[in-house]
Amino acid sequence: MMNGQTKNLLGTWLVKEGVITQEQLDRALEKQKISQDKEDSLGRILVRDGHCTEEDIARITAKRSGAPYISLDNVTIDPAAVATLPVAALKRYRALPVAFNGDKLTVAMKYPNNLMAIDDLRIMTGFDIKPVVVPDSELEASIDKYSRVGMDFEYLNEGEQQEENINIDSDEQESKPAVQIAHMILAQAVGSKASDIHIEPYETHLRVRFRIDGVLHDMMQLPRKIHASLVSRIKIMANMNIAERRLPQDGRMSLKIEGKSIDARVASLPASFGERLTLRLLDRSSRIITLEELGVAPEILQRYREALAMPYGCILVTGPTGSGKSTTLYASLATVDKVAKNVITVEDPVEYRMEGVNQVQINTRAGLTFASGLRSILRSDPDIIMVGEIRDHETAKLAIESALTGHLVFSTLHTNDAPGAVSRLTEMGIEPFLISSSLVCVLAQRLVRVLCPNCKQSYEMDRAQLEAIPGFPLAKNETRVKLYHPAGCMRCSNTGYKGRIGVYELLFISETIQKMALERKSVNEIRKTAIAEGMVTLRQDGLNKVKEGITSLEEIMRVII
Repeated sequence: MMNGQTKNLLGTWLVKEGVITQEQLDRALEKQKISQDKEDSLGRILVRDGHCTEEDIARITAKRSGAPYISLDNVTIDPAAVATLPVAALKRYRALPVAFNGDKLTVAMKYPNNLMAIDDLRIMTGFDIKPVVVPDSELEASIDKYSRVGMDFEYLNEGEQQEENINIDSDEQESKPAVQIAHMILAQAVGSKASDIHIEPYETHLRVRFRIDGVLHDMMQLPRKIHASLVSRIKIMANMNIAERRLPQDGRMSLKIEGKSIDARVASLPASFGERLTLRLLDRSSRIITLEELGVAPEILQRYREALAMPYGCILVTGPTGSGKSTTLYASLATVDKVAKNVITVEDPVEYRMEGVNQVQINTRAGLTFASGLRSILRSDPDIIMVGEIRDHETAKLAIESALTGHLVFSTLHTNDAPGAVSRLTEMGIEPFLISSSLVCVLAQRLVRVLCPNCKQSYEMDRAQLEAIPGFPLAKNETRVKLYHPAGCMRCSNTGYKGRIGVYELLFISETIQKMALERKSVNEIRKTAIAEGMVTLRQDGLNKVKEGITSLEEIMRVII
């Protein structure tokens, strides 16, 4: 802290620079002596009396101390830099790390000449300190703000009960910079509604990216020296082997951030400049979204509900990784009568807890796979079965046979479109007669970003331009159509998009499609027949959403071939 001599120096500096007069300084010093408030500093009294501004004091302090002057209103504070210091240190030293500058840490300080404080900060953070001076009110407001960020963060070790959550701020080890940065990255990812975190080492720095609404965004760059300790911290949290750096590993962790229960799947991968980590975040506290909220078009939804009402058969949801297949399955299960029906699922992992549903988590180490789990489920008198994913011949065969023996089976498959699911099952070794007898429908899907309602901009295209886009829905008399494209604003982080919605394609297995499956017809032939029977393709559903102003033409072209 500053001693009396240093405090008086501030007044002397202000007088010498012509900011205040000697008389104004003397009056302020007298007020300070008789003030009952110990926090009533000389600078605060001078500002309150209107003799100078906080900016005047900060600029003079910077000039006399040799430290640069900045305004926090004009800089972007790096949350990872802030995380190098525990909350208690921010308040004790009245200091706020602002950014990384190579191997140095830029720190906004109330007292930039306090060498003892700078030494303490260097030891605590592991970085050389570059002090900067900012106006007092900006510093106080920022310290207050970042003192609250991530406070509500609990880490649940594997094997502990939920009631025994450990608050990270109470652990002595949590004061280490890598620990603070790990927690800050996780808290910021949850706050940004990110689905994935990528931590990638390069020769000179460490890059952190978040996948938000299906697209990766650069979030922060960290010094290379923090890589080893940051990776070790996350691997410890995920119950992984920190000594093994040459082989890929998988782990899991459970967190509670700002009241949200988060499961994170962690995968490490040895790369050129060290281990990279990928974290998949699953929010267990979020509610199940309805089929209507997912964006299923009314005409598709009506036919899909007919399939859900079937007493037995197999319903498949297809699409690439991250296209929302599991969410659609949960929304589908939410529509069934869970009192009159025995509903059992086998999943990896259990993403949402559903009331009235018996959910089984697979454990490959213990020998509980999709196939063995499904075999066990069949002995528990189920009415409805949900298999998280069909990955191999054995699981596919069991799922199809279960559908034939009076069970309604839901599952997912990785194919590009709905007709491709029929061929994929055949390639997995399932006899065509079993497929045609058991398969009820296939729902293919993609996720597209929704235009930000606050900043989307309209434009018009004429009929000739739209006719050049295959499948664009045009009425006979339409000559011009109003469409929208992204602009970008603060509400959508300048991306132009906010949230995502589904684009769907429903293949109902008619008698004609059954015969084609038996005859092992190609995917293209099945697709042409399905379209002739009224199937709305992914592209058509996407273009309908473009015309409705929900998403942009560019987004549909990005996601759908």
